[in-house]
Amino acid sequence: MNSRQPIPVVVLAGFLGSGKTTVLNHLLAGRGGTRIGVVVNDFGSIEVDAMSVAGQLGDSMVSLGGGCLCCAVDGSELDAYLEKLSAPVHRIDVIVIEASGLAEPQEMIRMLMASENPAVRYGGMVEVVDAAEFDTTRAKHPETDRHLAVADLVVLNKTDRVDARERARIERELAALCAPGTPVVAADHGRIDPELLFDRRPWTETRGQLSFEDLLAQADGHDHCTHAHAAYESTEFTAAQALSPRRFIDFLDRRPAGLYRIKGFVWFGVPGHEEKYEVHAVGRFLRFAPQPWGRGEVRRTQLVMIGAGTDGAGLLRELEACREAAPQEARPESMWAVLRYVAQPAQPGADTSEADSHAADGL
Repeated sequence: MNSRQPIPVVVLAGFLGSGKTTVLNHLLAGRGGTRIGVVVNDFGSIEVDAMSVAGQLGDSMVSLGGGCLCCAVDGSELDAYLEKLSAPVHRIDVIVIEASGLAEPQEMIRMLMASENPAVRYGGMVEVVDAAEFDTTRAKHPETDRHLAVADLVVLNKTDRVDARERARIERELAALCAPGTPVVAADHGRIDPELLFDRRPWTETRGQLSFEDLLAQADGHDHCTHAHAAYESTEFTAAQALSPRRFIDFLDRRPAGLYRIKGFVWFGVPGHEEKYEVHAVGRFLRFAPQPWGRGEVRRTQLVMIGAGTDGAGLLRELEACREAAPQEARPESMWAVLRYVAQPAQPGADTSEADSHAADGL
């Protein structure tokens, strides 16, 4: 991940006992060489069990051997800690905020969307749901429905504790509560593939002793990411021909719920927009970031799509239909649908209502 680009900030939400910390531990265990900044939005002690292998953590920022930084904050301190974590000296690739079980994720989304810190960008909201306590949680916390409505990706955790009929019922209810197209990832013991949220870099750092990642894997007795990855398929698309922005946005708008993540670069070649556009989608969340081409870099589109139960051949056919034979003849307004998903820096004193509406749409 290019350190000069804004660092994506992913909000990991869910009520007490849903398994957020377990999900976070698995993300840390399977991160490869990726440097993850973790913000725990809690009001007590930090209880990230896997981190105990590196020593007891207090409420201050600490540095772990594998490059993870963790801090416990309340909402008012969030901006300050994000600024610290995004400092170039830490070389952080992605930041995960584990929201308090009683937090309002919409407020965190609003803060991130309206942030004036150019070093970070909102990267989507993941809601963790306890399958075994789904009805009880909704009864105790009616706001659950509101949280699900703004989620970009839902992790239905503890599916090993319910039978197939109950799981199917919960999935039907989630489909009704979430925005159309919001994917639901089934998991047991919080096992989801980190690739669904961020890129993993190869682990190459050695210090003459077991790495933090090695200790995590050894403590649990098996490889988390290999186990989790078996449930997903990856489809790759490359095109040396420019894509039509309108047809590509249409493809993204109708992407199937099982397509959890899309990442890569797109070449549109529209006059005035000849740069490459990094695309990042997690569930419903979608963001484009224009970047200059490298010297001598071949103009082309390169995409990786990760999902479960998806028709890879069908996805490739749809993308093939997005090719544009004469992009130089396209009118600039054909890019408007893409530019809607390009983050704009917040202006001092600006009205954040538009950011709120984007957050509500999962953008």
